[in-house]
Amino acid sequence: MVNDLLIGYMTLFSIINPFGVAFVFLSMTRYASEAERSAIARRVGIFSFAVLIASLLIGSQIMRFFGISIPALRIAGGLVVALSGWSMLSAPDDDVASEASPTHTADPQARAFFPLTVPLTTGPGTIAAAIALGAIRTGELRHMVEGVVTSCIVAALVALTITVAFAYAGTMSRWIGAEGTRVITRLTAFLLMCVGVQIILTGLADVLPPMIAAGLHPPDAAE
Repeated sequence: MVNDLLIGYMTLFSIINPFGVAFVFLSMTRYASEAERSAIARRVGIFSFAVLIASLLIGSQIMRFFGISIPALRIAGGLVVALSGWSMLSAPDDDVASEASPTHTADPQARAFFPLTVPLTTGPGTIAAAIALGAIRTGELRHMVEGVVTSCIVAALVALTITVAFAYAGTMSRWIGAEGTRVITRLTAFLLMCVGVQIILTGLADVLPPMIAAGLHPPDAAE
């Protein structure tokens, strides 16, 4: 059980990269105050926990019910992630944006689930990894209970890490300065776009070879 906890946490942590995404979160909530940003971080943490626990426990059943394949999830989610990265990469600097839009009426809390939680934080790659990790075990009741407990603990630890990283994004930004924050934000946005493209390519790699093979080797016509 401890081994499953470590593997699950490290797998999801490495995919989400909460401290790297925190600078993207900071850029997308630049009009919010510190108190508002902390509240948004808590909401993102709660939503992330819900997404992770659902993916770990019943993700495969939900996708099977709606007829959604993992490649389809990757392609659609990767497209959203890539577009989010591109919009951030092509956006003007914060100071220019602030001069152009001194007031910002949109409620930042409304963006806590989309796009801050899905697909920015717990995107298709995270969901696919959580489904693959699926800690529920078939067989003895004890194994199934251990799987549920492990899934809950892993999801809670990852969500807590996300909350802390996002809540202290402003503090980290002040440590490295405005120019450093701008550089890291741009770099992270570019990497986010690359991650989205890579997710799309992974989905296409799962779909295209069987389709090409089926086209090259059609079934023999019935006599």
